[in-house]
Amino acid sequence: MPKQKTDDLLKLVASLNRAEKRHFRLFVKRNQQSNSEILFLQLFDILERTGEYDEAYLLKRIEGIKKSQLSNLKAHLYKQLLTSLRLLNRNKDDEITLRENLDYARILYNKGLYRQALDILDKTKKRAREIESHTIALETAQFEKLIEGQYITRSLEGRAEQLSRECETLTRKIDATNAFSNLSLRLYGHWLNEGQVSNEAEYEAVGKFFHDNLPQVDFEDLDFWGKIYYCQSYTWMHLIRQEYPLCYRYTQRWVDLFRENPKMIEVNAPLYLKGLHNHLATLFNMWQYDKFIAELQSLDLFPHQFDLTNNVNVAGLYHLYQFDHQIRRHYMEGTFSQGLGLVPQIMEVIEDNRYNWDDHRHMVFYYRIACLYFGAGDNDTAIDYLNLIINQRSPNYRSDIQAYARILSLICHFEMGNVQLVEYQVKSVYRFLSKVEHLQEIQQIIFRFLRRIPRIREEDLRDEFIELKSRLDEVAKKPFESRPFTYLDIPSWLQAKIEDVSVQDVIRRQFEENRQLA
Repeated sequence: MPKQKTDDLLKLVASLNRAEKRHFRLFVKRNQQSNSEILFLQLFDILERTGEYDEAYLLKRIEGIKKSQLSNLKAHLYKQLLTSLRLLNRNKDDEITLRENLDYARILYNKGLYRQALDILDKTKKRAREIESHTIALETAQFEKLIEGQYITRSLEGRAEQLSRECETLTRKIDATNAFSNLSLRLYGHWLNEGQVSNEAEYEAVGKFFHDNLPQVDFEDLDFWGKIYYCQSYTWMHLIRQEYPLCYRYTQRWVDLFRENPKMIEVNAPLYLKGLHNHLATLFNMWQYDKFIAELQSLDLFPHQFDLTNNVNVAGLYHLYQFDHQIRRHYMEGTFSQGLGLVPQIMEVIEDNRYNWDDHRHMVFYYRIACLYFGAGDNDTAIDYLNLIINQRSPNYRSDIQAYARILSLICHFEMGNVQLVEYQVKSVYRFLSKVEHLQEIQQIIFRFLRRIPRIREEDLRDEFIELKSRLDEVAKKPFESRPFTYLDIPSWLQAKIEDVSVQDVIRRQFEENRQLA
């Protein structure tokens, strides 16, 4: 068994909870007379206990096993584990149950019991249509056509015509849903690789791509999932183009679709959480604090709607978004020091990899954590987290965050008095940003300022900060130039330097003033 497959087996064993381990042992032993004869169970017990694959130890502990047998033994264990998990989860996931019913219908069909097969298929199709799982419904209808087309089943008159119309309708629904799903995925890929637009040309290019690939289907003609992907496509397009009010319109519709059909949250909880996450992110970008807090409370209550204990994927997404938006809340309130309490929890999850978060998720958290430390005045620790982003060997996604990480690193070094290091790194950062085409006017102004720092007398610094803030405030009024402030509140930093207070104090004061005006 190749090393990758061995690693996969170890990860699968490590992912099992107590109930799943107990079920597996019962599943294996149900028809066995002696545990000593079940070699793959012995292998499971050793891997579960040690958490590692040591070939010499296994050969010593499992009597009668040869080295040449280990590969097949591991493959057999992997298959048995999946079979056990499928049996355990068949009543917790509608699609598993539906596909199991299709398997039963196939068995009955092969035995020539056509009427029994059709009865199961009919029930399966009804349930598939209820949860709008039209792919399974179409597969079921196609199977019914096969039976009706080959055997006399005494079906009602007109059955062939009915099945043909059903398949045509289902195919149209599936095609429309797939079209919006594909568009959404391509836009999401653009978001990961390029981030948001930075100029008029990029803005127009994204709009043209979207409208050139937009399926010609009315919203009301789509099924539930088609409507979700419709909203998702518009969400990505408006997010990339920094059109937050329009983005808000579609994230709200996305979330409302699930709330109006609560059973669909059980069917696809990840897609609901994704919608709620994007809705919260849009409210943050619009600085709509009250609405943000209300939706954050909805996210906090999600475990009362969905049992997280039996679905690691959903649990991982929930905690990912929960951590993310709790940090955003501290950004809005200016409570950076308080927000540092989240860091040990986040890093524990990242380090033990319990939810298999990808490198992109890690990078976003490193940046958000660095911003917390920067806001709290701990520039040294902020740099440690920024270096986790900057020192990646082959970064090929979210070049926008990578750019802001370098800008924030320069500011942190300046705050620490590392003037010569700032002067050296400005050139390196400039080259990086030029290469990834993210050199905006605001960034150019900041670079020119930081490059001049060694030549500015200390008594003149305050006036320089005032002038820089004035220039940035004017530039920020231009389209696409306010984007850096979404990730790095440079004006608040400058205001803090002017007043000789902490960034946290400035943002906290602004938050309280805005609350009084609201």
